Amino acid sequence: MEVAKKSGSSWGVRHVQTFLLFLALVLAFSMRVNMSLAIVAMTDTFSDNSFEWSIQTQSVVLSSFFWGYVILQIPGGELAARYGGMILITISIAVNSAVTLIIPVAAYYGGWKLLCACRVVQGLSQGFLYPSMHNLVGKWIPLEEKSRLGTLIYAGGQLGTAFQLLSSGFIADYWGWPAIFYVNGTLGVLWTVAYVYLGAASPQTSKMISAEERLYIQTSLGHVGGHKKLKTPWKSIWTSLPFISLIVAHCGQNWGFWTLMTEMPSYMSKVLGVDIKANGAMSALPYLSIYVFSIPLSFLSDYVLKKKWLSVTVSRKVANSLGYYGPALALIGLSYAPAGDVTLAVTLLTVVVALNAGHYTGYLLVHIDMSPNFAGTLMGITNCFANIISIIAPLAAGAILNDETDASEWRKVFFVSSAVYIASNTFFLIFGTSERQKWNDDGETNETEIAEKKRELQA
Repeated sequence: MEVAKKSGSSWGVRHVQTFLLFLALVLAFSMRVNMSLAIVAMTDTFSDNSFEWSIQTQSVVLSSFFWGYVILQIPGGELAARYGGMILITISIAVNSAVTLIIPVAAYYGGWKLLCACRVVQGLSQGFLYPSMHNLVGKWIPLEEKSRLGTLIYAGGQLGTAFQLLSSGFIADYWGWPAIFYVNGTLGVLWTVAYVYLGAASPQTSKMISAEERLYIQTSLGHVGGHKKLKTPWKSIWTSLPFISLIVAHCGQNWGFWTLMTEMPSYMSKVLGVDIKANGAMSALPYLSIYVFSIPLSFLSDYVLKKKWLSVTVSRKVANSLGYYGPALALIGLSYAPAGDVTLAVTLLTVVVALNAGHYTGYLLVHIDMSPNFAGTLMGITNCFANIISIIAPLAAGAILNDETDASEWRKVFFVSSAVYIASNTFFLIFGTSERQKWNDDGETNETEIAEKKRELQA
């Protein structure tokens, strides 16, 4: 036990894996969202080589990523369980990087249709991302560190979003919009090379980890003696009401998040009259805020659980409520903000997205709480349904916005997102739980196995 405590209080290979996975999400989301701001420059009639695409065509381009993204979610979870998350996440970033590098040529020579095809391929390969990430987090992150290290990893997506929005306007202004994609693709290639050399699917397969740190992680997760591969209990999963509440919560999150993500640059440009450089900087502020806010929130969550002030279930629901009801109220405020008041609009948007950080220590970790053995599969299923919503949300916004310069039409978009946030979290509060499910299995390691493994290492 002394060895485990020492390993738990020191830095180790698990932190290297955490940092690499954090960077993976930074880059993946950068490549996922770069089109949101790039399309503003690509359709700017005052610039050279612009495209004359209607708002409906632009909405199709923005949603096309998710056409492919939903397809491999469930298979991705099963493949991660069978082959480990490392190989799948490497494929995901590598393919995204390669396609990102060819997007400018595809747009020039194939128009919006070939551009959509590229985005579909990117979506397909990113279908492995979250199931693989949940699989790796479930194997690498000790229970005592789950909230803070898990949040650090998953919040990388928001930091990637912020960096992308912050830099895209300046890159497009100085070097042209194609440079946005060239920068993203190059960084993705560099990460792929680094991860091939430094990454590992689990502590058991890592060549760099010490025996003490491996024991600490395995003891915490109940994986001493190796992680057992189990048959997926499909019937139990699909008939579990707590799991269905996760699907609902994830769908609500994606509706609100991706409506803002895809439409915010256009709102900034058309309603607030902000130029592309300032557009990127202002659009980035909310996503910087969610990253900054997520860190103390994750430490607070771990501290509350350590002190046993709240049960795991209640802690997750409180955090999730902050992440859903808070943005819902702020969106209503944004709906009535005076048109042209840039400061108030940006402040409210920042509040909306910052409060949404609650979902990192909310429903997102409940997959692992409920069933650590099938966390990747559960994430694949919920992410599949949630990203069908990600396809619908920007298309719905495009259908509502007959005149994207009309603030009253944007009010309808914000009201719909607010209602979805409220309804989905309420369902999760009623039916969700973090209690370990019976169908997780019988494969938890017993105390005898742990004691025997410790004696072997100490000998």
